Amino acid sequence: MTLVSLLDAELAYGDLPLLDGAGLTVTEGERIGLIGRNGTGKSSLLGVIAGATALDGGEIKRRDGLHVVRVEQEPVLPPAAHLHDSLLLRGHIPSMADERERWRVEARLTEFLHRFGVDGTRLPASCSGGERKRAALALAFALEPDLLLLDEPTNHLDIDGIEQVEDMIVAEARGSRAAIVITHDRRFLDRVATRIVELDRGALHSYPGNFTQFEDRKQVELEAEATARRRFDKFWAQEEAWIRKGIEARRTRNAGRVTRLEMLRSERSARRERIGTARLALDAGERSGKRVAELRGVSKSFGGRAIVRELDLIIQRGDRLALIGPNGAGKSTLLKLILGELAPDAGTVKLGSNLAVAYFDQLRAQLDEDRTVAQTVSPGGDWIEVAGSRKHVMSYLGEYLFPPRRANAPVKTLSGGERNRLLLARLFALPANLLVLDEPTNDLDIESLELLESVLAGYSGTLLLVSHDRAFLDAIATQSLVAEGEGMWREYAGGYSDWVVQRPAPVVAAPAAPSAAPSVPRRSERVKLSFNEQRELAALPAALESLESEQQALLAKMSAADYHTTGAAQMKSDSERAADIERLLEEKLARWMALEDKAKAAAERS
Repeated sequence: MTLVSLLDAELAYGDLPLLDGAGLTVTEGERIGLIGRNGTGKSSLLGVIAGATALDGGEIKRRDGLHVVRVEQEPVLPPAAHLHDSLLLRGHIPSMADERERWRVEARLTEFLHRFGVDGTRLPASCSGGERKRAALALAFALEPDLLLLDEPTNHLDIDGIEQVEDMIVAEARGSRAAIVITHDRRFLDRVATRIVELDRGALHSYPGNFTQFEDRKQVELEAEATARRRFDKFWAQEEAWIRKGIEARRTRNAGRVTRLEMLRSERSARRERIGTARLALDAGERSGKRVAELRGVSKSFGGRAIVRELDLIIQRGDRLALIGPNGAGKSTLLKLILGELAPDAGTVKLGSNLAVAYFDQLRAQLDEDRTVAQTVSPGGDWIEVAGSRKHVMSYLGEYLFPPRRANAPVKTLSGGERNRLLLARLFALPANLLVLDEPTNDLDIESLELLESVLAGYSGTLLLVSHDRAFLDAIATQSLVAEGEGMWREYAGGYSDWVVQRPAPVVAAPAAPSAAPSVPRRSERVKLSFNEQRELAALPAALESLESEQQALLAKMSAADYHTTGAAQMKSDSERAADIERLLEEKLARWMALEDKAKAAAERS
C-alpha cells in the first residue's frame, strides 16, 4: 500500500530549485536510502514529507491517518526537568487521548532509552550531541510510526550504536512500517536500504537495491550522460565556428541556423551542470625516519579510570593505523599520547626523526571563526604552494568546491560539510609525512568520501585515523588498534571487517552446576565435533551457495527496469525475502566459521 506520493514537486531556496518537478512514491515496508551532494535539499525533502515544509508547487498525497516521525540532524529537546519528560513533550505523548496507549508508549520509551544507553534523568540542556541524537532515536522507535524519517542518524554515534540503529530499522520495517534515511554511511546503506533514491539537480532518481547495486547502475548512467554531453558540446562548438566566419558569411548566413544557435546557447546556459567533484591532492613532504613512534608500557588514567594500560606499540613509516572503539574509550587521548602532546602516567613515548605532522581534529578547533575561507587556507596572500606547485587561492579553493563568492565568507557561516572540506584544504596544503585524521568523514557526502579515500590511498606518508565509518576504515587502514575495555588496546591486521573476523568470540558464562566440583572434560573432548556438527559442517557450503544464488536472482529481478510494475504486494514480499536471505547468510557464515575453527582445533590437539 502506498504511504506517500510526491507529484511534480517544486521547492526553491535561492537561485536553484531544490525540487524541480520531482516525483516519489513510498510504499509499506520500504527502507529508502536518500542520498545526494550536500546542499541539494535532502533535509528539506524530509521536511516536506513530514509536513513541516510547504511545497512551492506540485502536490503531496499521504495515506489517511499516516503516522510520520522525523529525527533531525540536530534534534531539539523541549525544556524540562528531566530528559525523559522532555522527550514526552517532544512526542506529544501527554496529549494522547487514549490513556492505555499513552502508558504503553511511555513504557516503550523507557525500554528504548535503556537500549540506547541514555539516562532519562539527565537535564536536557546538559546532554551532548550524541546523547540528544540517541534520545531522539529512542523516542522515534517508541512511537512506532508508519513512516520513520531519519536525517543523518549515524552522526555522533560509535560503531556499536550505528549497528544497533541498523538492527532496529530492519526489524521495524519487516512489518508494514517504512523508513527514509539520509546518510553518507555506505555500509549502513548496504545493510538497511531496499531502495536508493538520489536527489540530483532537483530531480529524484530511484534505484532498487542497496548502495553497492546503486553504484553499479549509476556508473553506467554517468558514462551515458557524459557521452551525450560531449556530443552536444561538439555540435554547439561547430555552430559557434560557423556563425563567426566573418563579414561575408554573416551577410549570407541562414536565419534559421542563427535561431538554432541561439536556442543551443540558451539550452547550454540553462542546463544545470552536475555538481563539481573536489580535486584533492596531498603532499607527503620529506620522508620521516623509518620508526615514527614507539610506545613502551604506556598507561594513562583520568579520575581513576584507565584510558590506556601498559600499551606497547610501534608505528613505522607508511603505516595506516585505525583506532577503533566506542565513544569515550579514549581514542583522541591515545592520539595525543602517540604524538607526544600528552604525557603518560607510566611508560615511555619516543617519536621518530624528521616528522612533519598535520592534524585534522574532531572539533575543528584549528578554524578561526572570524577569518574568511581564503584567509584560513592562505593567511599570507593570494598564492599558495601545494605539492611543489604555485596556485592562486581562488583556484585552490575551487578544487574543494568553494566558489569565488564563498572565498570571502567568514568561517562561522559555513556548514559542517564545508568546514570539513576547508580544514582538509588547509591541511593538504601543508607538506606532512604524518597525517592525523580524527573523524574526518563527518558531514562529508559520499562522493567526497570516496575521493578522500582515493587520495589517501596514494599518500606515501604515515596515517593515524579515527573514524566510525566502517567502509572508510576498510578502504584505508593497514592495521587497527582496538579498545577492548578497562584501558586495554590490542592491535589487529587490516581494517574494521578484518578485525570483526579476527576478534575473540565473546565469553558467555555457563550456569553453575549444582555440585561444588563439576567434572572437567578431557582436553580432546572440549573441541571435538559431534556427529551432528560434522554433518552440519559438511552441509553448510551447499546451503550458503544456494542462498547466494537465490539472492543474486532476487536482486537481478528487483533491479530490472520494469520491476515497479509488479505491484506493491510483490515488492514488499521480495524486500522481506531479501532481508531474510541477508540475515540467514550472516548466521550460516558465522556458524560455518565457528565449526571450522572447532574442527581445526580438534585436529591440532588429536
